[in-house]
Amino acid sequence: MNKSPDAVLQRLLEESSLLSSSQSIDPSLLKNMLERQYGLSGHVERMGSEKGHTFRLKTSANEYLVKVSPSDEPELVTALQIAAMRYLDDVAHALPIQRVKPTLDRRDSVPIDVGDGACRTLSVFCFVEGLLWEQMDANVEQLTKAGHMLGQVNIALRSFGHPAAARSLVYDIRHFLHWAGLVEYAQDPKHRLLAQRVFKLFEEVVLPRLSSLEMQLIHGDYAPNNVVVDPHSGVFVKAILDFGDAVHSGVIFDPANTVAHLIGRAQDHPWQDAFAFVAGYEQSRPINESELTLLPVAALARLTMLALIRYWKVERTPDQSQELLASAEYYWANLERALGVPLDDVIARFRYRAGNHGLRRTNRP
Repeated sequence: MNKSPDAVLQRLLEESSLLSSSQSIDPSLLKNMLERQYGLSGHVERMGSEKGHTFRLKTSANEYLVKVSPSDEPELVTALQIAAMRYLDDVAHALPIQRVKPTLDRRDSVPIDVGDGACRTLSVFCFVEGLLWEQMDANVEQLTKAGHMLGQVNIALRSFGHPAAARSLVYDIRHFLHWAGLVEYAQDPKHRLLAQRVFKLFEEVVLPRLSSLEMQLIHGDYAPNNVVVDPHSGVFVKAILDFGDAVHSGVIFDPANTVAHLIGRAQDHPWQDAFAFVAGYEQSRPINESELTLLPVAALARLTMLALIRYWKVERTPDQSQELLASAEYYWANLERALGVPLDDVIARFRYRAGNHGLRRTNRP
């Protein structure tokens, strides 16, 4: 294809560290740092990661997730992710946030030089064993509990502030219109038409409201692959992982990010899982009536992002093209099914589900 994003999207990709070097890390260097700084030793196994490097460390007693930040990620951005997790641990310890493992001298992270001339950050987290939400077909009750948990996280993060929170993140739904240049990557005209419909909806429904949205730090990627669950537990959610996309943005975009992964999957109704999730979210954090109308369009925008980014990744990692293109097809199919339902009907169902749970929606200042 040999295409390239426009200047604004290119800048967003760079600032999101998606163009960073993927130079390998010397295993002996990593093991030495873990032993010297954390007092940890054991078997280190490389894991897949969209950016930076992620490893699973198995010691004789416990398991840990080890992360090395991307070569071009500012130290302050890496610190934001850890600070948000620490904050939640302090102010809402009951929430199942993955825990940060401190160094021997009680630091949350340490600098590491991997030999590429860039200063990176090494951080360690307690590994949470269990089933990922994406590995199971959650029922209505479980989806409701998952939504309820995100609402609690958003409430807990209301007062959190950090110098890097206002960073530019390409996955922030606020920047969706800048993704328009990627539509030409899609080879199927039907897929391009689907994307263009969503861009038009976003421009008409969400864009005029961006400046008036309620804003705070959000998780940014509360997706089924970032939530460990226990189907037999009363709370369902066992651990919330990966604050790498945490950003100061519209609060409504946090549930919208999740809904994007849920719409189109249920056979009975493409929005069925989303209705249950949002009803649970509103049990803990009611959504403004004025912002509820934005939710389905924001979710469609995120779903379109999920499809389009696969084509861009094919350009960078052609050896993974088969898997990436299959994933894009899955998202396009879900998007087409979701767009088959009138938005007014979707919004009405969101209101109905909230009402059935005895909620009273109020307008926040």
